[in-house]
Amino acid sequence: MRWLFLLLLMLNLFYYVWHQQQAPLRVKEVAPLSLYRSAEDNIRLLSESGSVPAIQGRPAPVAPSSQVDDVCLFLGGYAGEADIQPLEQRLKGVDVSAQVQARDAEGAVDYWVYLPPLASRQASFRQLKELQSRHIDSYLIGEGDLADGISLGMFPRQELADALVRRLNEAGYEPQVRELPRAYRSFWLRVDDSSRRLLDDALLARLSTDFPGMRHQLMPCKDVASPR
Repeated sequence: MRWLFLLLLMLNLFYYVWHQQQAPLRVKEVAPLSLYRSAEDNIRLLSESGSVPAIQGRPAPVAPSSQVDDVCLFLGGYAGEADIQPLEQRLKGVDVSAQVQARDAEGAVDYWVYLPPLASRQASFRQLKELQSRHIDSYLIGEGDLADGISLGMFPRQELADALVRRLNEAGYEPQVRELPRAYRSFWLRVDDSSRRLLDDALLARLSTDFPGMRHQLMPCKDVASPR
């Protein structure tokens, strides 16, 4: 009996060893190498990128301009130099240093209707007498590039000049129109930078009351003409 038991035990051990050797090996699934490479290609450092993406909602800062015109404080705006002298004296009385400066500017445009000069002065005189005989206001131009021409009027609006041109065309004349800008000069007191702190709102209000025509403006210094 004991030998039979040992024989069966040996047969079981032999069968177990044989079965393990005959069992197929399990293959471990490995992801393709291309997947690893594509994933690595998609991961890039910011330092390796050619450009850094902008952050939404935050605009790029704008560098301040270094070329800013100097701005000065001016008081006045009078048509005559004598008109600004009382204001100059008042500023001196409150220790405000200022310099009188003249500013030239172009205003509105006048429209000059005229007839160009003829071949001779005598011909222009004959044409002038002819116009005056028709009760057309006209004057002989004495100097300039239109000397010996005939002036027919100066108008502040173009439609008035055009109306006269049409009337003269119907009468057989061919007038021309020239635009003449009206230049004017105004006088201002340019306040020194060291005195601007003295001109507070209360002082400006008193000056505006005492000098009704006075204006105060911040204007570019370079736009002002040379001092008087």
